[in-house]
Amino acid sequence: MSATDLTPIAVVGPTAAGKSALSIALAHKYDGEIINVDSMQLYRGMDIGTAKLSVAEREGIPHHQLDVLDVTERASVARYQKEAVADVEAVMARGRRPILVGGSMLYVQSLIDDWQFPPTDPTVRARYEARLAEIGIAALHQELAAVDAAAAAKIEDQDPRRTVRALEVIELTGKPFQASQPPINAPARWGTKILGLETSSEWLNPRIVKRTELMFAKGFREEVALLVAEHGLSADSTAGRAIGYAQVLAAMSGDLDWQEAQERTVTGTRRYVRRQRSWFKRDPRIHWLPAAAESSELLRLAALFIN
Repeated sequence: MSATDLTPIAVVGPTAAGKSALSIALAHKYDGEIINVDSMQLYRGMDIGTAKLSVAEREGIPHHQLDVLDVTERASVARYQKEAVADVEAVMARGRRPILVGGSMLYVQSLIDDWQFPPTDPTVRARYEARLAEIGIAALHQELAAVDAAAAAKIEDQDPRRTVRALEVIELTGKPFQASQPPINAPARWGTKILGLETSSEWLNPRIVKRTELMFAKGFREEVALLVAEHGLSADSTAGRAIGYAQVLAAMSGDLDWQEAQERTVTGTRRYVRRQRSWFKRDPRIHWLPAAAESSELLRLAALFIN
């Protein structure tokens, strides 16, 4: 097998578009191993709410960067980048093809681009975390908007961790937060071929509703309750703020009823999908495939680009 044959293939796109199914098919076709690029699938025990493939559903394909964090740990893009890059290069060293699959935007970019992360300072971060505790996330996000409107537009107004991080980077570098990110039109690391699953709202929205209904029917509440009782999941942790988990935790505490929790999981997912579409559409390196196509047609179209 030539070096060209080992060029990684990335599969990106919005939640519920069918990335996992396509990645399994590609791994079979191209003798690949899969590298997860979904930040919440890094967590052990967060299975139903992240639509993580079961061992049986992985069809014997090795998967990497799944179940590597406890729910009490903070997911870190920098840590992920270091470990996932090592996984990709180890897969290629074995003579197999890496298949990178997921929709976590910063994680995707950290893996396929040579992203040098900006500095951090615990004192500066602690000051902004104290400010967050004092005035709340909405007001702190407004302060971010006042100094870097572009960053505020890309960071959810209810995302305290990224809001604090953006303010920290701006203070330490004296530059806009987005200036620390690499351009998205540079050659991808390893020459990675990037496939995107393109969806319409009319096609995807019913899939999101069905997926959410299935999550709750398959024991999502029980999964979260177990993570709380035995593994220390909490609402203020990175894992506890994941879409779906945050809503179930709110229902468990009495802040929402269960119907509201399910409905807000749907609306939260749709909001996240809009961000994913906006982010990935900016990347001219992505070759878009129609997510609604049959699997055989998707593979045929993918092969035209990969080969």
